[in-house]
Amino acid sequence: MITGRRTGSTVSTSSVGRRQIAAAFAAVVALALLGACTKDEAKGKAKPPVPVLAAVVEKKDVPYEIRAIGNIEAYASVAIKSQVTGQLARIHFKKGQFVKKGDLLFTIDPRQQQAIVRQAEAALERDMVQAENAREDEKRYAELFEKGYVARQQYDQARTNASALESVVSASRANLEAAKTQLSYYFIYAPLSGRVGDILVDEGNQVKANDDNKSMATINQIEPIFATFSVPEQHLASIKRYMSQHELVVDVLLDETDSSPERGALTFVDNAVDPSTGTIKLKATLKNSGHRLWPGQFVTVVLKLFVQKDAILVPAQAVQTGQSGQFVFVIKDDRTVEARPVNVARSYGTSSVMSKGLAAGERVVTDGQLRLVPGATVTIREPEKEAAPVAQESQKK
Repeated sequence: MITGRRTGSTVSTSSVGRRQIAAAFAAVVALALLGACTKDEAKGKAKPPVPVLAAVVEKKDVPYEIRAIGNIEAYASVAIKSQVTGQLARIHFKKGQFVKKGDLLFTIDPRQQQAIVRQAEAALERDMVQAENAREDEKRYAELFEKGYVARQQYDQARTNASALESVVSASRANLEAAKTQLSYYFIYAPLSGRVGDILVDEGNQVKANDDNKSMATINQIEPIFATFSVPEQHLASIKRYMSQHELVVDVLLDETDSSPERGALTFVDNAVDPSTGTIKLKATLKNSGHRLWPGQFVTVVLKLFVQKDAILVPAQAVQTGQSGQFVFVIKDDRTVEARPVNVARSYGTSSVMSKGLAAGERVVTDGQLRLVPGATVTIREPEKEAAPVAQESQKK
């Protein structure tokens, strides 16, 4: 009985041990399978490289520029008015025509004044004859007085008459010059070269002398021409300093896409800052030989102060702003990115001039930054090409 119980007890213990071993083995296998599944899942969830656009950091000489919106002004503007009263007989130009200095513009009926001139010429001729006769009388009386044939009083009288008639000749000559000057006012000439605007009075109308309420036409001198613009007063010290050293170049663009700006020089700095806007008024003078610039036109003005040597440039879209300030994503040799703090000194066109943080030759991300974190892997994609004009036309149709 005792042996039987021991045997039964032994059999029971062995069975329990085998079950424990099997359970342990199953647990190990399960852990192994779980680990393998976890590794497979980790491999399956690994993030692919982020496609980005990139650009190379450049080093080159860059001008320091101040940009502003400006307005084109005529170099000179003259309102044509009559200095005499009369009927407008003829107009010698067309509206909007370019005229040269000295060109005849208007003729006011001059017949009455021409008659006055002829009268003055006749009076002068008469007085000259009388004066000549008086001089001859003076000579004869002088000879007679020397011989004692006439009294001194008679000789003095002849001399006085000759002097008086010479004065009359001078007065007549002055009257003739005044009449001719007055006659010249009936023919109105261009006082400068420029573009004539609208004709404000038609042939046959009466014009008044120096009519303040109405001009006959206006001439704007557009060659050369002014570009007027204002800049913040904090630039004034730099402008004065560099202007004293050399002539400051100014480029005028008709729009942001203008590839051939008009070039001139800064020629005027106002004598006071506008306290209401905190700006200083400037003017540039441009040749405008092609007449591309027109008075009243709004333009973009670029004032160049100096040239910065070996400046570091990156596209402006590469610069990002975070909680710690400005930074760029720099692409390293292993195609991972680094978020590097930078300082932007100023803008130049579509680029940013850096004061520190980057070196020439490094590559920076210009598009796709929203999907990046430091250490992420990137792949550089080619920029998309613009659609062909033919395709665009077909879409419009």
